[in-house]
Amino acid sequence: MSTPDFSTAENTRELAQEVTCLKTLLTLMLQAMGQADAGRVILKMEKQIAQLEDPAQAEVFSNTVKQIKQAYRQ
Repeated sequence: MSTPDFSTAENTRELAQEVTCLKTLLTLMLQAMGQADAGRVILKMEKQIAQLEDPAQAEVFSNTVKQIKQAYRQ
């Protein structure tokens, strides 16, 4: 079985577009799951953030989850 190529862009602009694409993909997946399951996933993500030791990383993850939650509610 071959390993898929998940290489990321080297320039920041293209990398930012990839991140935006992944946020959109996750939002669409949550919407497709249904409210109860999506809520559990979001709660697990928030618990994971609370366990991060690096405050800067936790802040970035928290902002990302907030963006996804906002898009999910639309």
